[in-house]
Amino acid sequence: MTKRAIIVIDLQNEYWPNGNLPLENINDAAANAARVIAHGRETGALIVNVRHEMPGAPVFVPGSDGVEINEAVTPGEGEPVVTKNFPNAFRETGLKQLLEENGIEEVVAVGAMSHMCVDATVRAANDLGYKTVTIHDACATRQLEFNGTTVPAAHVHAALMTALAFFYGDVISADEFIAG
Repeated sequence: MTKRAIIVIDLQNEYWPNGNLPLENINDAAANAARVIAHGRETGALIVNVRHEMPGAPVFVPGSDGVEINEAVTPGEGEPVVTKNFPNAFRETGLKQLLEENGIEEVVAVGAMSHMCVDATVRAANDLGYKTVTIHDACATRQLEFNGTTVPAAHVHAALMTALAFFYGDVISADEFIAG
């Protein structure tokens, strides 16, 4: 069996309604992420929690409640927590070394934001040679604006998941993942 890691990307309080950067459907995404994490624990996957911090920025302020991992996906006893300062969870962190030390071959991504840190981390994992699986309904994003055009969160999410599925690995639902 392939050695698998579930990478829980930035499911932090900053993204909930009381945070500084609330996302659409964050509660549903977190509930699905929690199901994926529970399945991972039951099947012996390595669960890696990733936290984003941005020293000097108005969001993800180190030491604030916003950088804390949300209670919906509280890390389990002994599960590693990787702190990052860039969208790509591999950049300037010990994530790659942690995965190598555990013989990981497959990375399963859940988290936030679909268009930023999930995207950057999944692409990096693929580039590093890991098989990647993104759980689309365990990820969340927000409405964006570009050049005077407002892009609804559902369209941002769909565009990113489509791009990942085109080349960077499997993109499936939590139900499909758990059914195995």
